[in-house]
Amino acid sequence: MDSILKVEKLCKFFGKKQVLKDVSFEVSKGEILGFVGPNGAGKTTTIKLILGLQNISSGTVTINGFDVVHDFERAIAKVGAIVENPDAYMYLSGWANLKLASNLYGDVSDDELMEVVKLVGLENRIKDKVSKYSLGMRQRLGIALSLLHNPEILILDEPTNGLDPEGIKELRDLIKKLAKEKKMAILISSHNLAELESFITDVCFIKNGEIIKTAPIEEVKRVGDKPSYIIALDRVDGIDDVIKAEHKVQGNTVTVQASRDDIPDIIKDLVKKDYKIYGVSQMVQSLEDAFLNIAGGNQIV
Repeated sequence: MDSILKVEKLCKFFGKKQVLKDVSFEVSKGEILGFVGPNGAGKTTTIKLILGLQNISSGTVTINGFDVVHDFERAIAKVGAIVENPDAYMYLSGWANLKLASNLYGDVSDDELMEVVKLVGLENRIKDKVSKYSLGMRQRLGIALSLLHNPEILILDEPTNGLDPEGIKELRDLIKKLAKEKKMAILISSHNLAELESFITDVCFIKNGEIIKTAPIEEVKRVGDKPSYIIALDRVDGIDDVIKAEHKVQGNTVTVQASRDDIPDIIKDLVKKDYKIYGVSQMVQSLEDAFLNIAGGNQIV
C-alpha cells in the first residue's frame, strides 16, 4: 500500500521527562488507523508533533515523503486535521465559515465548496448559523473545513468526545466514506474503543509513550493464535468423526480452530450427517480486551 504518513522513532521530552519513546507507525491510502491507549499515553502529543504544533526531540515524521521539520509547508500541504474540538464562528452560517476558510487556499469555487458540503452531509443545514448546529453537525462542519484543500490524510484527535450515539454514527459513516471513496488515509485517536472497533482497519496501541502493537483489527481481535469459530448444533454425538480440524465441545456447541475458507466445508459435512446448525460465529475479543491482554492492565478510561 502507498504510505502517506510515516512516523519513525519519535521521541519527546518535556524538560528531563520523556513522554514519547521511539514511536513508529505508518498510515497508507484508504487505511483507517485507530491510535488508541489510556488518557495520558501520548496520543495527543504524537499528533501535535506530526502536525508541527510541538517540537520533535528526536525521530522523524514524513508526510507524502516530505519531512515535517525540514520541509514543513510541503509536508503539511495535504493534511487535514481536527485536534480536540473544531473551531468555527458560531454567529456565522456553516456556508460563511467555509467561504471564509477557503480564502486560505486561494481559488476554491462554490461548486467545490458544495461538493465538500454534500460529502459531509450538511447540504440541508449549511445556510443555518453554527450556533443552531448539534455537536455532531459541528464535527461534520469541522471535517468539511479540514477537507477544503483535498487532503490525502485526515488526522482526528478524540473526534467523538461529547457526541451522542447518533452523532457518533454520523461521524463513523463519514470516516468510512472518506476512506473508501476518496482513498484517504485516516489517523484517528480515541479511547472509545467500543466505537472504534466497528470501522477502523488497523490499530496502533500506545501505553506510557511507547507503541506496544500495531496490526490489522482482525488480527488483534482474534482469540488465540488461529481463528476460532463457534458452531451451535442440535446434538454433538459423533462429532469427532465429522470435524477433523482441532475442536472443543461444550454443551451443544463446538469451537473449531480453522481458517475462514475451511468453515463452509465443515458446515457441508455436518449437513450431510443430518446435524441441525443453529448458528456460526467467529470467536473474537473486544478491542479493549485485546488491549488489556496485550498491555497487561491499565484499563482505558
